[in-house]
Amino acid sequence: MVESERGERPRIGILVVAYNAEATLEATLDRIPADFRSQIAEIIVADDASADDTFGAGVRWRRDNPEMATLVIRHLENRGYGGNQKAGYELAIDRELDIVVMLHADGQYAPEFLPQMVAPIINGEADAVFGSRMMDKGAARKGGMPLYKYVGNKILTRVENSLLGTDLSEFHSGYRAYSVAALAAVPFMENTDEFDFDTQIIVQLVDAGKRIVEIPIPTYYGDEICYVDGMKYAKDVVKDVVQYRTSKMGFGTARWISNATEYGLKEEEGSSHTAILRLLREIPPGKVLDVGCSSGLLSGQIRDMGHTVVGVDHAEEPGVRDRLDEFFLADLDEGLPEVGSDFDVVIAADVIEHVRRPEQLLEEMASKLGSDGRLIISTPNFGHWYPRFRVASGNFDYDRRGILDETHLRFFTRKGLQRVFELAKLRVESLDYTGLPFTVLQPGRVGAKAKMLNRADHWLVKTRPTLFGYQFVAVLRPKNFESKTHE
Repeated sequence: MVESERGERPRIGILVVAYNAEATLEATLDRIPADFRSQIAEIIVADDASADDTFGAGVRWRRDNPEMATLVIRHLENRGYGGNQKAGYELAIDRELDIVVMLHADGQYAPEFLPQMVAPIINGEADAVFGSRMMDKGAARKGGMPLYKYVGNKILTRVENSLLGTDLSEFHSGYRAYSVAALAAVPFMENTDEFDFDTQIIVQLVDAGKRIVEIPIPTYYGDEICYVDGMKYAKDVVKDVVQYRTSKMGFGTARWISNATEYGLKEEEGSSHTAILRLLREIPPGKVLDVGCSSGLLSGQIRDMGHTVVGVDHAEEPGVRDRLDEFFLADLDEGLPEVGSDFDVVIAADVIEHVRRPEQLLEEMASKLGSDGRLIISTPNFGHWYPRFRVASGNFDYDRRGILDETHLRFFTRKGLQRVFELAKLRVESLDYTGLPFTVLQPGRVGAKAKMLNRADHWLVKTRPTLFGYQFVAVLRPKNFESKTHE
């Protein structure tokens, strides 16, 4: 059962999105069930700079219904369908509502179903409830939905479900109820101001693991004016779900899609992390320094081998201290903290590309090694065909992760990396390459396509590593290593 933070029954708000709805707004509000009105904490009528007197109609209804707490606002400039929702949801958060239902002012979505829309959230069964016109077979067409819209709705919904891994009966209903806490947990203010706002917020809820419940609602098509350009809308919603899928693979920098703050463990065969773990299995348990350890997932695996692991990072991720023997918080651009010395291995997995002076950090890490210690680093290969293609085609830009990760300050080709090693007074003991991480194509499972592509890529990496190698994995020794061991 959802309760207000004050321990009371949930504060329910109705956000009425309105544009040129003077003729329908009051009649739509009149249809709110009488026995449900006492449960409504506030009605927010958001007039999106209408050309008619929608604002005046809202004010009249508030005057004629003084028992209902009603806020009528008018945007001075048209914000668009998505922009109007953003303003309304911000108000819902600021006014400490617990549930907000979006209701269209033209009456296309039945206000009589408001109790059913909020019930799953009140009962703790959902974070969002969508009214679906497609759940009851044939109901949409009987309610007057034009054939072209019906077919388009079905096709687009199938495409979106396929790309998102969802099973919704309809993506395109404008009848929505949200837990305000769920809204506050997703970056909806980064969404478009256009009509595909509704698709983007579904993507955000799915990505955040929020529970979506659908209920059947009646379909009604009357004399209301449709402001949606169908072809543009179809293109936009498909673009949104494709953009989400590609962003999860690391491409692009769409701000409306949440990005993890911590670096995950690269568990796929042939990745930089598995290469590092394989190298560590070849040496006896000892003392390891993990520079840029993030949440400590890699450190935890190293520790399980019997090594004592000390970690350093610029941010303390949840659970990191549980996976390490000791953790230090430090800005690596300012150098290493006092972590001790005489380490058998110092690791910098995907770190040196994030600092301004990698040669200084490498030299300082090498100074922490014992007399027989070694430094293991991994970093992306900017000579890989993907960034080469992006540069050659004039489309260089940053991605969410990978070689062109937006947080990278430095890029390395093989020659450039070797020059950095020279500046850091390091001798290369071995330099290997990893292939592309094809498992991101099918998260959670390794499909036949990913396996086939991985095998082909592995062959290409062996054939021409500077062009097809995705990451470098280098084992390094200080240049004074030999003199140290002979003293």
